[in-house]
Amino acid sequence: MTPQEFFKNDLFAENAGVVLLEARKGYSKAKLEIKPEHLNAGARTQGGAIFTLADLALAAAANSHGTLAFSLSSTITFLRASGPGDTLFAEARERYIGRSTGCYQVDITNQDGELIAIFESSVFRKDQKVPFEVQE
Repeated sequence: MTPQEFFKNDLFAENAGVVLLEARKGYSKAKLEIKPEHLNAGARTQGGAIFTLADLALAAAANSHGTLAFSLSSTITFLRASGPGDTLFAEARERYIGRSTGCYQVDITNQDGELIAIFESSVFRKDQKVPFEVQE
């Protein structure tokens, strides 16, 4: 099983249209094409859609070490608006890995490379294997 196949089981992210592009040890990249269903009342990308994109990237990076990881806390800072027709990318990078915890930063950018939001999260690793492996 690949990480992409495994994370298709994240039905919320899957139904939102989030696509996992890449996963390596401590790193992942995902994308979301912004459509009308991703917009808030002000015709901008709804914050929850951006959070969902970042959260899936976090999950792929945090689970890349072979053990199941769950978020302990997450914060997001929105920096720039996006809207219909934009494609957003989330790149998750491991900042710290301990015996049972880890910290990650996820940068969300648009198709022009402009920073849209910064997402930071800490995770707890369970003593349970995931059914996929990633490369270094």
